[in-house]
Amino acid sequence: MKIHTRQVFTAVLLLFSSLVLAQQTIQGTVTNQDNGEPLPGVTIVIKGSNQGTTTDFDGNFEISVSTDDEITVSYLGFESQVLSVGDQSNLSIQLVPSQDELDEVVVVGYGTQNKKEVTGAVAVVSSESIEKLNPVRIEQALQGQVAGVNITSQSGAPGSGSNIRIRGISTNGDNRPLILVDGNVIEDLSVINPKDIENINVLKDASAGIYGVRAANGVILITTKGGRKNMPLKIQFDSYTGLQNTTKQIGVLNATEYGVIINESQVAAGNPAPYTNITSLGVGTDWQRQVFQEALMTEQNISASGGTEKLAYGFGANFMTQDGIVGGGKSNFTRITGRANITYDLMDNLQLKSTAIFTQSEKNNLPENSIVSVLFNALNMYPTVPVVDANGAYSLADGLGAEVINPVAQMANTYDTTKVTKISATLGAEYKFLNDFSIQSRFQYNHADVAGDAFRPVVNYGSGKVLNVSRNELIDRDDNYQDYTWDTFLTYDKSLGNHNLKVMLGSSVFKTFGEFQQYVGRGLPSNIYGVSSLSEASDIEDSYEQQKLRDANTFDVRLLSYFSRLQYNYDGKYLLSAVIRRDGSTRFGPNNRFGIFPSASLGWIVSEESFFKNDIVSFLKLRASHGIIGNDRIGDYRYVSTLGGEATYAANEEVIFGLAEGALSNPDIKWEEQISSNIGLDATLLDGSVNLSVDYFQKKTENLLLVAQVSGILGAVAPGSSPPTINAGTVENKGLEFLVSYNGEIAEGLQMNASYNFTTLENEVLFVASENGFEQGGNFGIGLAPPSRMEAGQPIGYFYGYETNGVFQNQTQIDNSPTTNVFTAPGDLRYVDQNGDGEIDLDDRVNIGDPIPDITMGFNLGFSYKNFDFSGSAFASIGNDIVRNYERNQPIVNKVGSILNRWTGENSTDQHPRVTAGATPNRFFSDYYVEDGSYVRIQNVQVGYNVPDDLLNDIFIEKARIYGSVNNLYTFTKYSGYDPSASNGDPLGGGIDVGFYPVPRTYLVGLNLTF
Repeated sequence: MKIHTRQVFTAVLLLFSSLVLAQQTIQGTVTNQDNGEPLPGVTIVIKGSNQGTTTDFDGNFEISVSTDDEITVSYLGFESQVLSVGDQSNLSIQLVPSQDELDEVVVVGYGTQNKKEVTGAVAVVSSESIEKLNPVRIEQALQGQVAGVNITSQSGAPGSGSNIRIRGISTNGDNRPLILVDGNVIEDLSVINPKDIENINVLKDASAGIYGVRAANGVILITTKGGRKNMPLKIQFDSYTGLQNTTKQIGVLNATEYGVIINESQVAAGNPAPYTNITSLGVGTDWQRQVFQEALMTEQNISASGGTEKLAYGFGANFMTQDGIVGGGKSNFTRITGRANITYDLMDNLQLKSTAIFTQSEKNNLPENSIVSVLFNALNMYPTVPVVDANGAYSLADGLGAEVINPVAQMANTYDTTKVTKISATLGAEYKFLNDFSIQSRFQYNHADVAGDAFRPVVNYGSGKVLNVSRNELIDRDDNYQDYTWDTFLTYDKSLGNHNLKVMLGSSVFKTFGEFQQYVGRGLPSNIYGVSSLSEASDIEDSYEQQKLRDANTFDVRLLSYFSRLQYNYDGKYLLSAVIRRDGSTRFGPNNRFGIFPSASLGWIVSEESFFKNDIVSFLKLRASHGIIGNDRIGDYRYVSTLGGEATYAANEEVIFGLAEGALSNPDIKWEEQISSNIGLDATLLDGSVNLSVDYFQKKTENLLLVAQVSGILGAVAPGSSPPTINAGTVENKGLEFLVSYNGEIAEGLQMNASYNFTTLENEVLFVASENGFEQGGNFGIGLAPPSRMEAGQPIGYFYGYETNGVFQNQTQIDNSPTTNVFTAPGDLRYVDQNGDGEIDLDDRVNIGDPIPDITMGFNLGFSYKNFDFSGSAFASIGNDIVRNYERNQPIVNKVGSILNRWTGENSTDQHPRVTAGATPNRFFSDYYVEDGSYVRIQNVQVGYNVPDDLLNDIFIEKARIYGSVNNLYTFTKYSGYDPSASNGDPLGGGIDVGFYPVPRTYLVGLNLTF
């Protein structure tokens, strides 16, 4: 057969044409089916190959395919799709948001990750959970929501903060977690409006190591609400008004009961009875009723969000004002916030993002949580005098010691206001290049002015009172705080078949600095607040005059860090994340300035294996992590000697101020290190309606940074000086976390969600290298030894005192018992001779209590039916002890009601001692003053109603909801004080109650509107 050249050419041309037709370049756009928003970073892969691409910021992509190819389109949080190409040249793909909780996107530090692939102990709190609680502060939204996170209130006063502890107390220093809002470090959460929060992510284990220094106590990542591209303008308005009151008053004696007890105590001391006509005393003055009151609070919040083709934006403004249940307006807190969140695509592969938060708050302060607080005085002021005397003047408090005064007079003469103005801003850019690479750079800045204005008028509360003012004074203080962070990191993200790799390299620069100013003017012409200014004072004192000579009124701390993270998974089943970070801090000397801190975590999704066939369990993941995180939270420049001390001397009848050596230096101090380990599992059961999470954790803090106790001959007690900071301790926390949740339809139209979590915690000090083998802190009574200790073999901050064994019933028992150095009579407490030497002395003190709870639990429940919804939450703390320290040890102060059950004669009681105005050993610090602080609190109950849509169409409202709620509804506890949830937060000295300002019960009615 003869083949012509023309035929060969024609055949080749046809073959070439068919190849051209088979291989083509197609374009497309991927959007969110729910709102039409473009989805950047969507993965498009040719099925059966390693060839693929990702969408740009506008959701666009371009890929070369054959007509018979199929492409797989996948994106975190959305259901994947497989599409046939055919002869299509332009694809419009809509992805459906996944209803599976496992596909949620979780913030894990400098990026996000599919929840299914997270290998660390990470918890998420959604905006829906926050909105149900209506918290005034963000901390209140975490209590009971996240296993392993314990919140205690510093005070129930408006604007007061809370102590956040993630997996226990790890150091005797600063135990606060690192908190970032949109990537920006925020120390004071009062500046953030909870309504602005999209979600909260809590990193509890070594996964926090990506943030390095300051992350040793865990990390809380807060994301604020923003808009989406191609989203129509959406406006939301939220408002509520509430009434607050106290949940409890402490039972103290009324005037008649008081007269009986005082007479008895004076007679027991050999004095005459002061009240000869008890029946005439009546009920007297209820001082707690005088200082407690019902208080109003209200909040309005408006936000707007939306987006265009290249722009996404979100704005918000908030106003909140809250009076206090003690003092009303005298403890008012008012906050105004404004925020902005903007994302803009400058080019197809270059995106800019900026956030800003402005906050201005004003807080009126009353003395609280101390032996000169309003509530301390209300408990100890005698009830036999009225608030004001016959002349209309406030009654004096003579004979009650130097501290106790008329609390109503105290509130009337207290003028103390703190104003905070703060700006927090971020500016960042992300540039994508070469398909698999992106580089991000973010600059974050915080500026805060904290201005204080206090006026102390001339006032006399009684003879010898420490709060008496003989010459009025005006205090004007202005503190300035600034910090900035500059983060830059490069990310490589590549998928090759079943291998998925993401590598990040980054650096971080941080600097915080500030200055303190305070002036005190005395001898003002007017004794009325607000009339005279500082310039009118007869003399003005610069409180920081001496500090300015040695720059002690300023601070400047800097950090420099380099970090890298590798994330890898094979076939979506085998997961690895590894981090190494090198941190440098100016708080350490040249030899120890930098530390290297590695961490790693592994995961295995067992349910993806072919052998795993289970009709009940649809998802099962095992994970483990281990890592080291550094901590530098100590004073500045403690590694070097500075002229920070005071040197004042007289020469030629003139006082001369000089400089002296300050805090004793230690050039060898180095990083405190926390070694964290975690083993956990996550499971989904019953077609996704039940989720389960279990973790066992162990945290050991080594090279603990503490201020050592040293001999006085070293000069550590000189003005401006202090002992050196050393590495001298080890603390371990370990425990179990458990979380189970349910979300499903239990009947037609009736939706239910419920969750329960608990955490066990065992805290132990393993080593202390101070001179005497322990550290101590806290206060009990006046002039007594500190009651809290940090000592090897014991929990940190345990209570150290005497163990009691009932009450002496007669003199024979006293004669046959160990002796004390204080006169003892029948009716006095009997102490246990721990060492059997026949004497009750300091060596007989033991562990008599622990302020750290053994178990914490949270329970949340919600229902929705048609237009109605209900939610409730509760929290429990089990096994923590509290020291009752709100009773002033003076003969004629008022007493708590339990004194009515006092010892009055042989076999009358074996629990409460006698009363006497004379010397007694009953005031020794003992377990008599330690109570079980366990409690269960119903935190929130809320009922809401969604107005039907057909009633809203004509008034241009998309959604409307009205609700009523009660916060802090009821607390079940045996503790006799105001509030078992309150604590000053100190590792040494926490859990000592001097009359904590209780967290109020709040009744709210509110309205949510969407336009």
